[in-house]
Amino acid sequence: MVPRSAASRGRPPTVRAVRWIVHGEREIYDSPWVRLTLADVEIPGINRFEHHVVRMPHQAAGVIVHDPERGVLLLWRHRFITDTWGWEIPAGRVEAGESVEEGGRREALEETGWRVGSITPVVTYHPMNGICDQAFHILLATDAVHVGDPTDPSESERVEWVATADLKDAITRGDVPDGFTLIALTYALLFGALD
Repeated sequence: MVPRSAASRGRPPTVRAVRWIVHGEREIYDSPWVRLTLADVEIPGINRFEHHVVRMPHQAAGVIVHDPERGVLLLWRHRFITDTWGWEIPAGRVEAGESVEEGGRREALEETGWRVGSITPVVTYHPMNGICDQAFHILLATDAVHVGDPTDPSESERVEWVATADLKDAITRGDVPDGFTLIALTYALLFGALD
Protein backbone atom coordinates (compact mmCIF):
# COMPACT_ATOMS: atom_id res chain seq x y z
CA MET A 1 0.00 0.00 0.00
CA VAL A 2 1.29 3.47 -0.94
CA PRO A 3 1.08 5.98 1.97
CA ARG A 4 -1.01 9.06 1.27
CA SER A 5 0.61 12.48 1.60
CA ALA A 6 -0.46 14.85 4.37
CA ALA A 7 -2.19 17.05 1.78
CA SER A 8 -4.23 14.14 0.45
CA ARG A 9 -5.36 13.31 4.02
CA GLY A 10 -6.81 16.80 4.37
CA ARG A 11 -3.92 18.27 6.37
CA PRO A 12 -1.70 21.01 4.97
CA PRO A 13 1.89 20.02 4.24
CA THR A 14 4.47 21.09 6.81
CA VAL A 15 5.70 24.58 5.96
CA ARG A 16 8.79 26.19 7.44
CA ALA A 17 7.98 29.66 8.76
CA VAL A 18 10.30 32.23 7.21
CA ARG A 19 10.28 35.56 9.00
CA TRP A 20 12.98 37.92 7.83
CA ILE A 21 15.22 39.40 10.53
CA VAL A 22 15.80 43.15 10.39
CA HIS A 23 19.21 44.10 11.75
CA GLY A 24 18.82 47.82 11.12
CA GLU A 25 17.86 50.47 8.62
CA ARG A 26 19.67 53.53 7.27
CA GLU A 27 18.10 56.55 5.65
CA ILE A 28 19.00 57.52 2.08
CA TYR A 29 16.44 60.29 1.50
CA ASP A 30 13.75 62.00 3.58
CA SER A 31 11.00 64.53 2.87
CA PRO A 32 7.55 65.31 4.29
CA TRP A 33 6.09 63.03 1.58
CA VAL A 34 8.39 60.01 1.42
CA ARG A 35 11.46 58.44 3.01
CA LEU A 36 13.78 55.98 1.28
CA THR A 37 15.89 53.62 3.40
CA LEU A 38 18.13 50.60 3.06
CA ALA A 39 17.21 47.83 5.47
CA ASP A 40 19.82 45.32 6.60
CA VAL A 41 17.78 42.11 6.44
CA GLU A 42 18.45 38.42 6.78
CA ILE A 43 16.48 35.46 5.51
CA PRO A 44 17.33 32.91 8.22
CA GLY A 45 19.67 30.24 6.92
CA ILE A 46 19.65 31.66 3.40
CA ASN A 47 21.09 35.15 2.94
CA ARG A 48 21.76 38.58 4.47
CA PHE A 49 21.52 41.68 2.25
CA GLU A 50 20.33 45.29 1.95
CA HIS A 51 16.76 45.85 0.77
CA HIS A 52 15.33 49.20 -0.44
CA VAL A 53 12.31 50.31 1.59
CA VAL A 54 9.96 53.22 0.87
CA ARG A 55 8.51 54.62 4.10
CA MET A 56 5.39 56.78 3.87
CA PRO A 57 4.85 59.17 6.80
CA HIS A 58 1.09 59.34 6.17
CA GLN A 59 -1.62 56.79 5.56
CA ALA A 60 -4.04 57.34 2.69
CA ALA A 61 -7.84 57.34 2.68
CA GLY A 62 -10.07 56.93 -0.35
CA VAL A 63 -13.85 57.28 -0.36
CA ILE A 64 -16.34 55.45 -2.52
CA VAL A 65 -19.17 57.99 -2.56
CA HIS A 66 -22.24 55.97 -3.56
CA ASP A 67 -25.81 57.00 -4.27
CA PRO A 68 -28.29 54.31 -5.43
CA GLU A 69 -29.83 56.70 -7.98
CA ARG A 70 -26.69 58.46 -9.27
CA GLY A 71 -24.00 55.79 -8.97
CA VAL A 72 -20.45 56.48 -7.74
CA LEU A 73 -18.86 59.94 -7.59
CA LEU A 74 -15.55 59.83 -9.49
CA LEU A 75 -12.85 62.19 -10.72
CA TRP A 76 -11.55 62.04 -14.30
CA ARG A 77 -7.89 62.99 -14.12
CA HIS A 78 -4.45 62.76 -15.66
CA ARG A 79 -1.46 61.31 -13.80
CA PHE A 80 1.81 62.65 -15.17
CA ILE A 81 4.02 59.89 -13.71
CA THR A 82 2.34 57.17 -15.79
CA ASP A 83 0.96 59.61 -18.42
CA THR A 84 -2.51 58.06 -18.05
CA TRP A 85 -6.08 59.35 -17.83
CA GLY A 86 -8.70 57.59 -15.76
CA TRP A 87 -11.45 57.56 -13.17
CA GLU A 88 -10.46 57.82 -9.51
CA ILE A 89 -12.27 57.92 -6.20
CA PRO A 90 -11.51 61.01 -4.08
CA ALA A 91 -8.45 60.10 -2.03
CA GLY A 92 -5.34 61.46 -0.38
CA ARG A 93 -3.15 61.38 2.65
CA VAL A 94 -4.50 61.44 6.17
CA GLU A 95 -3.02 64.47 7.90
CA ALA A 96 -1.47 64.42 11.38
CA GLY A 97 -4.20 64.56 14.02
CA GLU A 98 -6.94 63.31 11.66
CA SER A 99 -8.70 59.98 11.90
CA VAL A 100 -8.92 57.97 8.69
CA GLU A 101 -12.61 58.88 8.43
CA GLU A 102 -11.90 62.61 8.93
CA GLY A 103 -9.20 62.48 6.26
CA GLY A 104 -11.55 60.72 3.85
CA ARG A 105 -14.32 63.27 4.43
CA ARG A 106 -11.90 66.18 3.91
CA GLU A 107 -10.44 64.70 0.72
CA ALA A 108 -13.92 64.02 -0.72
CA LEU A 109 -15.01 67.60 -0.06
CA GLU A 110 -11.80 69.21 -1.36
CA GLU A 111 -11.65 67.12 -4.53
CA THR A 112 -15.35 66.90 -5.47
CA GLY A 113 -17.28 69.70 -3.75
CA TRP A 114 -19.58 67.09 -2.17
CA ARG A 115 -19.80 66.75 1.64
CA VAL A 116 -20.27 63.14 2.73
CA GLY A 117 -22.31 62.15 5.75
CA SER A 118 -22.16 58.61 7.06
CA ILE A 119 -18.89 56.86 6.31
CA THR A 120 -17.97 53.21 6.87
CA PRO A 121 -14.57 51.49 6.68
CA VAL A 122 -14.49 48.88 3.89
CA VAL A 123 -10.94 47.47 3.81
CA THR A 124 -7.34 48.42 4.57
CA TYR A 125 -4.45 47.08 2.52
CA HIS A 126 -0.79 47.64 1.64
CA PRO A 127 -0.49 48.01 -2.17
CA MET A 128 3.25 47.32 -2.47
CA ASN A 129 4.16 45.53 0.75
CA GLY A 130 7.32 44.07 -0.76
CA ILE A 131 8.94 47.51 -0.85
CA CYS A 132 6.64 50.11 0.77
CA ASP A 133 4.82 50.48 4.12
CA GLN A 134 1.99 52.63 2.68
CA ALA A 135 -1.45 51.82 4.13
CA PHE A 136 -4.54 52.47 2.00
CA HIS A 137 -7.92 52.73 3.75
CA ILE A 138 -11.04 52.41 1.63
CA LEU A 139 -14.21 53.96 3.04
CA LEU A 140 -17.80 53.92 1.82
CA ALA A 141 -20.06 56.98 2.05
CA THR A 142 -23.71 56.44 1.24
CA ASP A 143 -24.95 60.01 1.36
CA ALA A 144 -23.49 63.23 0.03
CA VAL A 145 -24.63 66.82 -0.40
CA HIS A 146 -23.24 69.16 -3.06
CA VAL A 147 -21.86 72.30 -1.42
CA GLY A 148 -19.95 73.90 -4.29
CA ASP A 149 -17.00 73.55 -6.62
CA PRO A 150 -13.96 71.53 -5.56
CA THR A 151 -11.58 73.66 -3.48
CA ASP A 152 -8.63 71.98 -5.20
CA PRO A 153 -9.25 72.35 -8.94
CA SER A 154 -5.85 70.81 -9.77
CA GLU A 155 -7.11 67.35 -8.79
CA SER A 156 -9.25 66.56 -11.85
CA GLU A 157 -10.56 67.64 -15.21
CA ARG A 158 -14.11 66.84 -14.15
CA VAL A 159 -16.15 65.26 -11.36
CA GLU A 160 -19.06 63.02 -12.34
CA TRP A 161 -21.49 60.46 -11.04
CA VAL A 162 -20.84 57.21 -12.93
CA ALA A 163 -23.68 54.69 -12.97
CA THR A 164 -22.90 51.62 -10.88
CA ALA A 165 -23.89 49.42 -13.83
CA ASP A 166 -21.17 51.09 -15.94
CA LEU A 167 -18.31 50.48 -13.49
CA LYS A 168 -17.45 46.96 -14.71
CA ASP A 169 -17.24 48.21 -18.31
CA ALA A 170 -15.05 51.14 -17.26
CA ILE A 171 -12.70 48.74 -15.46
CA THR A 172 -12.62 46.33 -18.44
CA ARG A 173 -11.88 49.18 -20.89
CA GLY A 174 -8.92 50.27 -18.77
CA ASP A 175 -10.56 53.53 -17.70
CA VAL A 176 -9.63 52.83 -14.05
CA PRO A 177 -5.82 52.54 -14.11
CA ASP A 178 -5.38 53.89 -10.56
CA GLY A 179 -4.67 50.97 -8.20
CA PHE A 180 -6.37 52.57 -5.18
CA THR A 181 -9.58 53.07 -7.18
CA LEU A 182 -9.37 49.72 -8.96
CA ILE A 183 -9.14 47.82 -5.67
CA ALA A 184 -11.86 49.97 -4.08
CA LEU A 185 -14.38 49.50 -6.88
CA THR A 186 -13.73 45.81 -7.52
CA TYR A 187 -13.86 45.07 -3.78
CA ALA A 188 -17.13 47.00 -3.40
CA LEU A 189 -18.66 45.31 -6.46
CA LEU A 190 -17.51 41.85 -5.37
CA PHE A 191 -18.89 42.15 -1.85
CA GLY A 192 -22.14 43.93 -2.77
CA ALA A 193 -21.37 47.29 -1.17
CA LEU A 194 -22.80 49.08 -4.22
CA ASP A 195 -26.17 47.28 -4.36
